[in-house]
Formats: sequence, C-alpha cells, structure tokens
Amino acid sequence: MLASVLKKVIATRYVLPLREGGSLPGLVEADDLGMYVVKFLGAGQGRKTLVAEVITGELGRALGLPVPELAEVEFDAVIARGEPDPEVQELLKASGGLNLGMDFLPGSLGFDPLTFEVDPGFAGRVLWFDALTGNVDRSWRNPNMLVWHGRPYLIDHGATLIFHHSWANADRFVGRAYDASDHVLSGAAPDLAAADAALAPLLDEDLLRGVVGLVPDEWLVDEPGFASAEEVREAYVRHLVARVADRSWLPEVSS
Repeated sequence: MLASVLKKVIATRYVLPLREGGSLPGLVEADDLGMYVVKFLGAGQGRKTLVAEVITGELGRALGLPVPELAEVEFDAVIARGEPDPEVQELLKASGGLNLGMDFLPGSLGFDPLTFEVDPGFAGRVLWFDALTGNVDRSWRNPNMLVWHGRPYLIDHGATLIFHHSWANADRFVGRAYDASDHVLSGAAPDLAAADAALAPLLDEDLLRGVVGLVPDEWLVDEPGFASAEEVREAYVRHLVARVADRSWLPEVSS
C-alpha cells in the first residue's frame, strides 16, 4: 500500500561512510533510534538522484517488490565537525537540510546469482520493473541487491529515470528499448509475460501521481524550464503514463 507521505526523521549521529557507492552514502543514526543508509544532497550526482530513489523505490514497493523503507532524513551540517575525513566532512557540510535515507538491513549480504537462486516469476518482475524505469545499474557486475533473512531486496535506484537529466529530450525515452544483456537476473529465465500481465494493470495514473507526490518540493523547485515543483511532478507523471502505455521497451528475454 502506497504511503501518503514518507517518514521523516532527524539525523543524530553520522556513523561511517559506505564507500561501495560512487555517491559516498553514509550510515546514519536518527532520532527514532533507527539506522539508515543515507544518500546526501551534497553528493556530485545532486538532487535528481534522490528524486529517482523516491519515485523508483516507492513505485517498486507499490508493485509488491522488496525495497527497504525510505525516509526523509533532516541533517544538520554541524554533525560534520566531528568527521576526520576531509572528503566526508565536505560532503556533510554541503548536505544540510533534507536528505534521503533507506532502512539499514543489518547483516545483509550482497546478492550473488551463482549462490542465491531466484524463481522465473520474481526474476521477471524485477527485470520488468528495471526496464520500465530504465535502470542501468543492476548488472551482474553491480547487482544492487541484498539478501537479508533469506530474501532478496532491491536497493540503489539513483541511476533510474535518466530522461529527467534532459527534459527537452524526455519524449525520446518513452519507447526506448531496455538492454537486459547485462542484467543480473537475465540468466534466471525471467517470465516477462507473467510480469507484464501482473504489473502493468496496477500502474494507473492515480498510482503514478501518488508516487511522484512523495518527492519533497525542495528537490523539484528551480528546475530549468519549469515554473513550479508541481509542473515538474506533472512532467514525471506524463512521461511514466506514456511509458507504461507504450511498452515497446520490454526486452526480449527467453523464458
């Protein structure tokens, strides 16, 4: 069930940097005593990475896919004073305000397709979802999946929705085919026909509008070519509605 708003927490302690990702996310403790993997507003990829994380992550959750819970994380840059690493300190100082957190899964392991078997139904749903959102970052080299308590989880969706990096050319991406040749689950006989039959009917305009509505206004304002955050939301909704209706982007994968 789609949340009406994202949970909002306040960062109380920066624990450590997670250097696996290019954006230098960090493990942060918050005032709800929870631990979150936080992607920071001041990272080189900028706020559009956070927008993509919200829209794609919450869309996946609405479709029943296992995505850890997301939260808005209010971060006071004063926390950076105690960080000895100059690179991390600079990032934290540039990230005062609202950042994005993902629920930390303690003890989780990186997904390895050679040791963790998934069924064709699950593989098909994940591949369909990645094709819809244009996810270029779930390859066998970098699966962006974790295994926690024997269940796979999908993480790190900042490299989706690449159309929003060039709004003037966004229409060209509506029917763009998805290259599944490197996808981490392409060898699991993904059942795309079943995935399409199950997931496509769920993606009506109301659901898409609700997902896009979860993005904080401050990550959308001052977007070149748009007069307001609401105009940017409408552009995301229009694009996603058109892409769901087109579906020429579905990859050809043998089942």
